[in-house]
Amino acid sequence: MSRYLLDTNICIHLMKGDFDLDTKVEQVGLRNCFISELTIAELLYGIANGAPDRQASNRQKLDKFLRLFPKAHRLALSDVLETYAAQKAQLKRIGWLQGEFDMLIGSTALAYGLALVTRNTRHFADMLGMLLENWVDGEASYPTVG
Repeated sequence: MSRYLLDTNICIHLMKGDFDLDTKVEQVGLRNCFISELTIAELLYGIANGAPDRQASNRQKLDKFLRLFPKAHRLALSDVLETYAAQKAQLKRIGWLQGEFDMLIGSTALAYGLALVTRNTRHFADMLGMLLENWVDGEASYPTVG
């Protein structure tokens, strides 16, 4: 069975109940789904940057969502730094650099051997060895080899 790292945009869609993603998570099994610490940081930033009158309710939604992912399913950035450095160097050589956060999230998927579930597949397509799935638009791509 495959295991998956959920990108920030997928987590947002899940929390909103969009695109029947909860059914997809049930199909693959929640035990096979993981999130990055960076995704948690991005979700927290979204709350802090949002409308003040919605921050409390959005934080409650995030807390409820995070309870689905025990500590073992929240992946540390410190374990992906070597992968990140190698990927960034490779992308710089070919003249294509993506945002740092995307590169770190993609590197997390690679370091842990997970398929990355994202709606923004183009942000990660040039990362070597990346397996991408788009559960919203039904796209999948297979690992790039250097």
